[in-house]
Amino acid sequence: MATGFLVTLSIVAFTSSLAYAYDPSPLQDFCVAVNDPKHAVFMNGRVCKDPKLATADDFFTSGLDAIGTAAFPELSMSVNVADVNRIPGMNTLGLTVVRTELGPGGLIPPHTHPRSCEFILVVRGTVYSGFVAVDPRNLGKTRLFEKTLKAGDVFVIPQGLIHFTHNVGAGNATLFTAFNSQNAGFITLANELFGSDPAVSEDVLSKAFRIDKESVQHIQAKFSSVG
Repeated sequence: MATGFLVTLSIVAFTSSLAYAYDPSPLQDFCVAVNDPKHAVFMNGRVCKDPKLATADDFFTSGLDAIGTAAFPELSMSVNVADVNRIPGMNTLGLTVVRTELGPGGLIPPHTHPRSCEFILVVRGTVYSGFVAVDPRNLGKTRLFEKTLKAGDVFVIPQGLIHFTHNVGAGNATLFTAFNSQNAGFITLANELFGSDPAVSEDVLSKAFRIDKESVQHIQAKFSSVG
């Protein structure tokens, strides 16, 4: 009897681990984030509200029709973010939506999202967007996947790949982007490498980018003066 119980317990444990590995979706309808330590359920780094106390307002926001705050003023880029911090009901749903406004010549600089792919919808203007990936025909090279997008066009960026978007039209450009993560991450390559504190070694940067140390110092000075 004991042997049969242990076998059953082992099977349950094994299938439970498989379910955890292959079914990352939440096992509840929702988990509304709340800043209240008396609630005991903790999911995705947030405490969850008692589901009996959830309301429609937990899943609602407005204001995405407005231009957001400047993210990189020197690049003429503003963002209006709808995420779990703004919509508590988005907790555990694996979703973030961002409205981005680019002025003429504005740029979303080369960056990556380590935990999410990206869906871009252009609703106004003309932008040039692209991402780079390792060329399977030559692992020492990369390929550029690029498109010029106008209103109504969609472009998808695979998870973790370096990408950018540049406003190449005469006026402002408006984009809506969706991420399949509530915390996609945002790593801007130039800022991270040349604007870190303390600074990355000049030897490392000069060898990596195949430029002299004076050029490294010149670029680092520009990033240290930003913000």
